[in-house]
Amino acid sequence: MAGRNGRTVRDLRRGNRTAVLKRLYFDGPLSRFELGPATGLSSGSVSNVVAELMADGLVEEAGSVDSDGGRPRILLRVAPGSGHMIGVDVGETRVRIGLFDLTLAELARAERPLEQQRYEVEGIVGHIRDGIAEVLAEAGIGPERLLGVGIGVPGIVEDTGELGAVVHGQTIGWDAVPLEKLLRDGSQLPDGVPYFIDNGARTLGQAEMWFGGGRGARNAVVVLFGSGVGACLVTPEVEHGRAVEWGHLTVRVRGRRCRCGALGCLEAYAGAESLLDRWREEGGGVPEGVDEETALTAMLAGAYPAEGRDTDPVAVAVLEETAEYVGAGLSDLINLFQPERILIGGWAGLQLGARFLPAVRRHAASYALRHPAHKVTIDLGRLGPDAVTVGAAILPLADFFAHGGRRAEPAPEAPAPGLPTPVAERVPN
Repeated sequence: MAGRNGRTVRDLRRGNRTAVLKRLYFDGPLSRFELGPATGLSSGSVSNVVAELMADGLVEEAGSVDSDGGRPRILLRVAPGSGHMIGVDVGETRVRIGLFDLTLAELARAERPLEQQRYEVEGIVGHIRDGIAEVLAEAGIGPERLLGVGIGVPGIVEDTGELGAVVHGQTIGWDAVPLEKLLRDGSQLPDGVPYFIDNGARTLGQAEMWFGGGRGARNAVVVLFGSGVGACLVTPEVEHGRAVEWGHLTVRVRGRRCRCGALGCLEAYAGAESLLDRWREEGGGVPEGVDEETALTAMLAGAYPAEGRDTDPVAVAVLEETAEYVGAGLSDLINLFQPERILIGGWAGLQLGARFLPAVRRHAASYALRHPAHKVTIDLGRLGPDAVTVGAAILPLADFFAHGGRRAEPAPEAPAPGLPTPVAERVPN
């Protein structure tokens, strides 16, 4: 039966389960008494929901605390082993696959380095499939126990319906790649295990907002520096974040050619690939035959040498120019979105690190409007190089919460002739 606002009793029960699960997940362990004011539910509703969740194996007791004059209160928490997720980071130098329990403790991981023809589609699909099989075998987890597989990719992700998630990765040569369909064809996973594919900057943002430097912020931007550059915008209207192609803002008319083919993009000056190219063009000593991460480490060692070693003036000049471009790019985000916090992540952002930040902050403040610039903080992300993988695993976890702690059911088959068409259940935002 639907109420005046169109919500059914089933919707209300699912919403109550979601509220209790999320409060226990983020703030637990909590007692039933504490869950009432934390969720806005009555004591009777809390008791009913907790009983359901415990019967489903999703919630378990976690000790007790003394109460004022009464019996000790039993503490409750989300049961770690009641669900498992896989997170995949399709990065610039490797594909990283992690298996997590429901509390996002990592149980197993696999990595596949990317070398020549690193973004060849079948190769990426093979790495993901093999990595999923490897982490499940290492942890002894059956694929039927998975809540889903989350995947962070470079590029724009479009949900096409029939083909599932399609990736438009102009900078890596992916033109409408039906990644979800390719993964499902020949997959060893059961049909009921869903794939969640999204932009890698958004999965990074999701991780930092849930568990890292973004916790508690209502408006934030999380930027990803790798070979390229991306960002995730989080506002009260876009709670789970929206990927924005920040790296392809034009910062210099008729400037350097970007990997996307356009001239003057921020990525053509601030991404690790272009930064190293500029160092090489100015006569810097880029080591031969090494990957980008190793080359950037060498550049930073020249710009910030250990005691007793000479400074590389070319590396210093290129990094100073890069800091100005990054600061100017951040000023656009500050002026447009007025965030409380900007967090810098990605393998290159973390390597550039704290020594790079003062110059970036100074340039961001000089290019931005004074009022929003005074309100924002610019810091490094807190979750390290695995943040995209963790954020990818959050995608099926968030969907699990949205369904009240129940796995999403596969789409129903077409009804037989003469039978009424079932009404699809809509998951609330």
